Amino acid sequence: MTRVPRHADFRLLTGRGTGDRTSGAASASVSYMQWIETHRDVVYPWQCDHMGHLNVMYYTAMFDRATWHLFSSVGFTGAYLRTQDRGMAAVQSTTSYRSELVSGDLIVIRSRFLEVHERKARFEHEMTNLETGEIAATSELVGVHIDRTVRKACAIPEEIRSSIEKLISGESGDSADR
Repeated sequence: MTRVPRHADFRLLTGRGTGDRTSGAASASVSYMQWIETHRDVVYPWQCDHMGHLNVMYYTAMFDRATWHLFSSVGFTGAYLRTQDRGMAAVQSTTSYRSELVSGDLIVIRSRFLEVHERKARFEHEMTNLETGEIAATSELVGVHIDRTVRKACAIPEEIRSSIEKLISGESGDSADR
């Protein structure tokens, strides 16, 4: 299993502020999945709260939409989930709010897998204000693969787990930073 350590320097992981992704001690022994674009949106006035900025429930909704695109990129498609009677359940979620978004702001979400195990995967999203380039929020989640018939965790199919591992290790051309 390849995974990104929780203490990893964000700049080393993304190449931002370092000149290249291969510099630094962290990248010498571990390869990191590049971010893939998973969602674009705009902040509407009706999504803003009494403080005039995007309400937390809409951050969550946008991250959820991005999750489905990330999952689909490795085979967790709607068709797979329906035909195999499977599901993905979020069992842990941590969101950090870094800068405010207001009505009219355009956002992009980029996502990546951090690690995969037999029955679960850990992944993260980064929401950026397109006009300012500021990171507005990040969200890290753990999802568990579920057999909906018996309502219990079950193994992620080998081909999907293998696809996630390839993305994490950088073996797939699909993980290019967009």
